[in-house]
Amino acid sequence: MNRIKAFGAFWYDFVIGDDWHVAALVVAGLALTAILTHVAGVNAWWLLPVFVFAALVWSLHKATTTKSLSRAAASLATGPSPHHVTDRRSSPAPGSSRSFPAG
Repeated sequence: MNRIKAFGAFWYDFVIGDDWHVAALVVAGLALTAILTHVAGVNAWWLLPVFVFAALVWSLHKATTTKSLSRAAASLATGPSPHHVTDRRSSPAPGSSRSFPAG
């Protein structure tokens, strides 16, 4: 049963991901393309890339709005996490008298 759950969780995460709206927009594009092709007889191969591009633009717009950016800036302002790893190149080796400029 654990393998079935893991399989389902993988596909849910792969298809839905972080935003179910994007997945719904792509499914709507697939459905509309299929309907136009099979019911109306229209050569609608171009419609799905339009939907995918629209989903990409919408997702990028949503991720880069001022609300999202202010949230990211607030998380940066709180400082590093307790698990933050410092870059050893920024400080002198133990026992070294060499100093680095600040900044």
